Amino acid sequence: MNVTVKGISEQVVSKVPAVTLGFWIIKVAATTLGETGGDWVTMSLNLGYLIGTMIFFVAFIVLVFAQVRARAFTPFLYWATIIATTTLGTTLADFSDRSLGLGYPGGVALIVVLLAASLFSWHRVEGTVAIESVTTARAEWFYWVTILFSQTLGTALGDAVADPDRGGLGLGFAAGTAIFGAGLVVVGLLWLWPRVSRTALFWAAFVLTRPLGATLGDLLDKPVAQGGLAISRFYASLILLAFIIVCILVIPQRAARRASAD
Repeated sequence: MNVTVKGISEQVVSKVPAVTLGFWIIKVAATTLGETGGDWVTMSLNLGYLIGTMIFFVAFIVLVFAQVRARAFTPFLYWATIIATTTLGTTLADFSDRSLGLGYPGGVALIVVLLAASLFSWHRVEGTVAIESVTTARAEWFYWVTILFSQTLGTALGDAVADPDRGGLGLGFAAGTAIFGAGLVVVGLLWLWPRVSRTALFWAAFVLTRPLGATLGDLLDKPVAQGGLAISRFYASLILLAFIIVCILVIPQRAARRASAD
């Protein structure tokens, strides 16, 4: 009887989803929405980067508290929190690059340090940064802070590659999309090599999908003269939101599981 009870208890359910192809499809759409939605608030509504950051920061805190208090994995709550990190990441990156005058190289460097510090602290305290270990409130806070910094870094990287201003490479949005898409292909190929850490590949893919979404978002809403399709940020955001909702309803999702260390 004791063996049976132990066998059942060894499987710990996380409140974050298992990583599947459907997860990455929704994630890319959410990051693209973060770009168009963040730009709509800060640029189209003329609220500015500081006010936009404050608005999305409040949404981020509220949703993370709700996520931590939830008893089980809830797809709509989880992806709403992800969207909050993508929009906040967009405004944070723009605020550091533009309002603080750091430029893209300075902004990228700052966010790399913050992301590294978050991962280091998480690993130091919890002993792992694997998503399957996100089964406690403390681990969830580490997870969401790390997610936020990874989203912010992705935004800064996407802008640094595509934009010619503020120290950027100026390769354009289509080229940026191709570059980050190629990076994801490399990560996917490395996944087939058993010796490569799955946790390291997950975070690499998570960071890379953000600039892919950022450049896709810019491709949708930037003027034609700047290499975009000149779609309204508001309507682009609504289309992306509808797509995400359909994906959540259609694509099967389940909570990540891990065997306990015992």
